[in-house]
This record gives sequence, structure tokens and C-alpha cells, in this order.
Amino acid sequence: MNASDHVTIDIYSDVMCPWCAIGYGQLTKALDELEGEISAEVRWRPFELNPDMPAEGEEQEAHLQRKYGRSAEEGAAVRGQMKAIAESAGVSLSYEGAKDENGEAPTAMMWNTRDAHKLLGWALEQAGPQVQTELKLAMFKAHFNHRKRMGDREVLLDLAVDVGLHRQAAKAALEDADLEARVVAEERQAWDLNISGVPAMIVNGKFMIPGAQPPETYVNALRRVVMKSREAASA
Repeated sequence: MNASDHVTIDIYSDVMCPWCAIGYGQLTKALDELEGEISAEVRWRPFELNPDMPAEGEEQEAHLQRKYGRSAEEGAAVRGQMKAIAESAGVSLSYEGAKDENGEAPTAMMWNTRDAHKLLGWALEQAGPQVQTELKLAMFKAHFNHRKRMGDREVLLDLAVDVGLHRQAAKAALEDADLEARVVAEERQAWDLNISGVPAMIVNGKFMIPGAQPPETYVNALRRVVMKSREAASA
């Protein structure tokens, strides 16, 4: 392999998904290991885990217990396991914001993410994959570390401005029916690709890596994709 080997990685993901943040952290470690060998352009694609979530949201633990039929004890065990994996990936899922007068953090919530996906799609179109990734990471931080209302357009617009996007243009994007239709079409495409959970990474438009994998799995998978691409090019 040589320094000219380049791949595209489309990550189907939802802002509410902790495993998506973890998966990206693991992928970043893999790409660091592959520096000088394989470079990658990362693009984020929409996948709503809860497309019918109402505007007022739902308390996170109650939502997970209802959706997956698990007890509070089972939920605590899953969170403990997830936290350990996140830490190994260099990802924080812990609340880092202000607390109330009783020292309590805001309730962890689940939100409707349709507008978040619209803004991410617009960011990719207008500013490219690097800025889109900056916005996605800002959304992860706002949700997991600061427990912001991720269904609130003003919160999303603030995040867009923070990564250098124009507020009024971003506001217009959120009101664009054509942009929403493109988000829905991309989500339908995910189902056509048999993606039923996230993260799911599509490399070079055809090789899928499902789930949040350890860095070495991404390293090996990306090397195999590059080898297959080179073999196809020379056939």
C-alpha cells in the first residue's frame, strides 16, 4: 500500500446513539494508526432511531426500559459496560455541565433528531465533510455532555454557528422541505442496504462495517477494502 490509498466512509448514525460516538472514537484511533498508509473522507448519513419521538422528548432511562424491555438493574449494567468501552475509545459520555442548587444534573433525555439530520446534510452540501464532522461531534457533546434539548432549533443553530456556519442560512435549511425529503430518502436507502442499527459504516460505497468495532477491526477492514479496490483496478 502507499500514501495515495484513499477511502470514503459514510457513517449512518443518530445523534442520540452513544455507540455511534464510541464507534467514531474507535475509527479515529484506527485512522491514526493508518496515517501515511490510508486516508479517509468521513461523511455522516441520517438514521433516526426514534423517528416518531414527540417534540417534548422522553426521559432516557424510561425510554430504554420501554423500548428494550429491560430493568433498571440491566440498564445500569449496560451503562457501566458502555462507559468502559467509551473511555477506551477516548470518548466521554458523562455529564459535564452545570448542576442545580441541589447538585443535580439535568435529566438525561431522548429527542427527535429529524432537524439535526437536516442540518448535518446541509452542512455537508455547503461546507464539506470536515465541517460536517465538526458539527456532528458538537452535537454529540451537546447531547451527552451538556444534555441540551437536541430537538430545539435554536440549540441546533447555536451549534451550527459554533462550527462557523451562517445562522440565517442554517435556519433556512431547517425550513427547506426539499432538504427534509433528501434526509428521508437517505434513511430509506439505509434500509435498502439492510441497515437496521447504527453505527453502520459504508466504505467506498459498498463495503459495510456494522456496529462500533475495536480499532484493530477497523484497521483490518480498511486494509482489506484497499486491497480489494487495487485488485479490481488491476483486473
